[in-house]
Amino acid sequence: MVFFWSFLVGMAAADEAAEKPSIEFEAYELDNGLNVILSEDHSSPIVQVNIWYDVGSKDELPGKTGFAHLFEHLMFQGSLHFDDDYFVPLQAIGARVNGTTNFDRTNYFEGVSSEYLPLALWMESDRMGYLLEALSEDKLTNQKDVVRNERRQRYEVPPYGEVRPWLFENLYPEGHPYHVTTIGKHEDLEAATMDDVRAFFKKWYVPNNATLTVCGDFNPDEAKTLIDNYFGEIPRGEDVQSLQTADHQLTEEKIIRKEKEVPEDKVWIAWITPALYANGDADLDIFSTLIADGNDSILTKALVFDQRIAKSVVAYQSSSRLQSIYLMELTAAKGHTTDELVEAADAVLEQFKSDGANAENVEIAKNNWESNFYWGLLNISGKANMLSSYNTLTGDPGFMNKDIQRYLDVTADTVNSTVQKYLGSNRVVLHVNAPKAEE
Repeated sequence: MVFFWSFLVGMAAADEAAEKPSIEFEAYELDNGLNVILSEDHSSPIVQVNIWYDVGSKDELPGKTGFAHLFEHLMFQGSLHFDDDYFVPLQAIGARVNGTTNFDRTNYFEGVSSEYLPLALWMESDRMGYLLEALSEDKLTNQKDVVRNERRQRYEVPPYGEVRPWLFENLYPEGHPYHVTTIGKHEDLEAATMDDVRAFFKKWYVPNNATLTVCGDFNPDEAKTLIDNYFGEIPRGEDVQSLQTADHQLTEEKIIRKEKEVPEDKVWIAWITPALYANGDADLDIFSTLIADGNDSILTKALVFDQRIAKSVVAYQSSSRLQSIYLMELTAAKGHTTDELVEAADAVLEQFKSDGANAENVEIAKNNWESNFYWGLLNISGKANMLSSYNTLTGDPGFMNKDIQRYLDVTADTVNSTVQKYLGSNRVVLHVNAPKAEE
């Protein structure tokens, strides 16, 4: 079934007259600035409420890192009209509820049976409009401890947990929006005061800095009435603009070596690359398929099967709003070193630059990417998140076909020029090795 679908997608991509897919939606704005997107899908009796706030850790001030992620936690601790654990009434009806934060945005979502749409909308509106009235020192202290413990569990205790902070603090200088990972620093979280977090909330968690998407089985007129009743009374905040630009480039190679109690020696090679949706971003996604997706991919075949110096190879474009990174993660086979892996990976990369991408393989990679994209449209929660994402990051909830088109426009020549331009010697190479046993 997957291969048949991929074949159909390939034919559609080749046919200029083929109708492009679309997500039907209606977008409008409340008087207080809240962006609303409604998208009907009656294929299942469920509805997804998805809200994006245009704030992430890149918008934090020096000495106040981790605030965006801290608020992801505080938003589940109760608000004025429901001062209790946010999950309690929603999980009781079988809802799927959560929130996430990254460098660029914060989002929350509830997937509920259609009849519970009023509850999901009311809960979201109450914490947008009335969270601070229920925020207490005890709640703040508790969640600061929870987040700091999460930092230990995710970053400090696991064998490779500190890789991400090590990479970003070496890729980006002090003061760059991506220098500190979203979890923040212990000292900043510990020092956060009630005045600090109230100011952060009042600045960013306002209707005119949010996109609310309702997707699924609902009546649009009823949804509009509910949204107006629940969200319309929330006051507009001051107009703010999430940080839009940053341009830092490495000028040399940085080699970092860390010793940790790890089960296997690994090395990460990272380059700064074009931002999400910028020229070259899609090309590097396609390049990843060519070089490391499957046993016949160039890097995997060379290091894992031919030379047998690597146990595994991973390569991907990690796209972000201001700047992205291209990352290779290589795991050494027994008896081989991470230095061997870097040397071998460099040889493969140089050979690729010399030979260039195979045009037929590029088309296959594009078709596979496109089919995976279309499969994602079958998921109501995925569609809701896509609409919120496009509106927040591009200002156009109907950006989908432009997003698809940037991949269809990729050619062997554009892949080659992008790899030549960005994957050079200006990079970070991070070796993480187990301590050597004493002789």
